[in-house]
Order: sequence, then C-alpha cells, then structure tokens
Amino acid sequence: MELFRFRRGTSPLLVSVPHAGTYLPVELRARLTEDALALPDTDWHVDRLYDFLDALGASVLVATHSRYVIDLNRPPDNASLYPGQDTTGLVPIDTVARADVYLPGEAPGEREVNARREQYWRPYHDALGRELERLRAEHGYALLWDAHSIPSEVPRFFAGRLPDLNVGTNGGVSCAPGIAAAVFTAAKEAAGYSAVLNGRFKGGYITRHYGRPAGRTHAIQLELSQRTYMDEPPPFAFRDDLAAKVRPGLWRMLEACLRAAAASA
Repeated sequence: MELFRFRRGTSPLLVSVPHAGTYLPVELRARLTEDALALPDTDWHVDRLYDFLDALGASVLVATHSRYVIDLNRPPDNASLYPGQDTTGLVPIDTVARADVYLPGEAPGEREVNARREQYWRPYHDALGRELERLRAEHGYALLWDAHSIPSEVPRFFAGRLPDLNVGTNGGVSCAPGIAAAVFTAAKEAAGYSAVLNGRFKGGYITRHYGRPAGRTHAIQLELSQRTYMDEPPPFAFRDDLAAKVRPGLWRMLEACLRAAAASA
C-alpha cells in the first residue's frame, strides 16, 4: 500500500490531508482493540469533500494510512502541541474518546515508535517539504492548507459544540495577517455556519512547522466540524446533501487565500 497519494497542481496552493487514511497493516490490525479497529478518529471523507481542488490548480497530498499507525500532524519528538492541555501523541495509545487503541501488552515501545516515524512519518513530510520548495521556486511563495475534520462534540478537549469552521494560524504566526484575515472573512460569510480564528485548534505540527511567512510559506489549518458534511455516528456515512452546502464556503475560503496571497506578493 502506498503511503500517500499526490497530484501536482498549477497554482501556489498545496492542500495536505494527513488524517483521512484508513489503511492498517495486517500485523498491526491484530494488535488493536475493537474500538480502535472502527477508526473513530479518522478525518472521514475529507479528500472526497474537497473534490474541487483541481479547479483551483491545487497540489494535493493525501495520507492513506490511519493515524493509529502514526499521527502525521504531531512533532517527530512527540512534544506536546498544547502544553498543559490534553492531547493525543505521535503514536496514539488511546482514542479521542479515551478508549484503548491496543490490546493488553501490545502497545508499541520506543524502538517501534522510532521505526514507524522513519517508515511512515518521514516520507510524508519529505514529500510535503519538496512540494512547498517547488511552489516557492515556481511562484515566489507557497500556500499550505492543512485540511482536517473532527466530531462536533469532543468532551475530552472542549465543552459543548465546536464551531463549524475552525481556522488556525498558530496565533497569527504561520500566515501573513492579510491572508489569514481574507480567509477568516470568507469563513464568517459562509451562511449557516459558525467560525472561529485560533480557537481551541490553532494548527498542529504541519501548520506550525511549515508556516513561515518570512520564508514565503503561509500555512493555515482548517478543522471542520464533521456535522457539516457527514453522519457523525458510525458507520460515518458521507452526506452528499450536506457536502453540497458546505463546499461553496470552502471554495471561497481557498479562493480568498489565493487572491490575498497574489495581491501581497
């Protein structure tokens, strides 16, 4: 099984989808609990939802393996992205709902974690870095959109219901202010959806590591509430009717990102 799917675009935009993968190696499946085998923490169907990216000329990088193999949006040293707050790790040992991922005695040790980092994490980030370098060389700058989704209610991380469109720029560090403002304005104008900038989700490792406006790379994470495009309870069905309503807002956010970046280049 290939580790990711990649297609090259024509615009300065790269869309990364690190958590939509569902593949589990056979030897790993045998070690996981029934709860984990249901893959509840997948960013279900995100690549399908963004089916319009070719029309924007975007390059697209989509992981194929489950985040239970390794979490591509965590630092390689497993440092916490939210010090003092609860979070999941580079190789998760519990689900977001706090269920065990591994059967008793089957959790990976340090050597296995290190091996997975080299086998699965490193190639994705090598590909991501190469494409950003190419975009900077070709266009003078690069735009990175890290596409995620999450259940609308996750008591482990926040009380109540999450806003629909959670835009993250690491508190304004990973993206030029004008680009972030244009994207967030488009998010707020998406009729019927709530939006927040740098709320509970400010961007994971990908946004924080690659977003360097001074180095001509602007990164934004969108954490999209799953209620906007799918059924949240298992079997996590995609909803074409819901997706058709939220896609125009996503299109306008990405279009605003491209326009603002071009205007400031």
